Amino acid sequence: MSRQNDSMIDPKIEELLDRVDSKFSLVTLAAYRARQINSYFGQLGDGLGHMIPPQVSSVARKPLSIAFEEIAANKIVKVARPDYEEMQDEAIAIFGEMPDDVDAATIAMLQGSSVDEVPASE
Repeated sequence: MSRQNDSMIDPKIEELLDRVDSKFSLVTLAAYRARQINSYFGQLGDGLGHMIPPQVSSVARKPLSIAFEEIAANKIVKVARPDYEEMQDEAIAIFGEMPDDVDAATIAMLQGSSVDEVPASE
């Protein structure tokens, strides 16, 4: 007697893939959120409280499993990052004008982007 879609993973991969546009998006979203959850648990004893706690009740102990459960419950969704021009416009809105000492790396850091994703300023 064989089972169809016999898997140890709960929620099922197929269910998770329905929430994102590709396997790559699922992996990056889950890994990013798992790092956040891990940081949250790591700072609990320090009383800092600036990290977002897990958004689902879970019996899982692994941050990646919790992240998958959050994705399946639509608590975590992928958000498109703004392009360089949008980041520049936001910096101008914040600072009033573009300061001379603000470069692409600083704007990327403020937005949580990677410097590799931001084109070099002219």
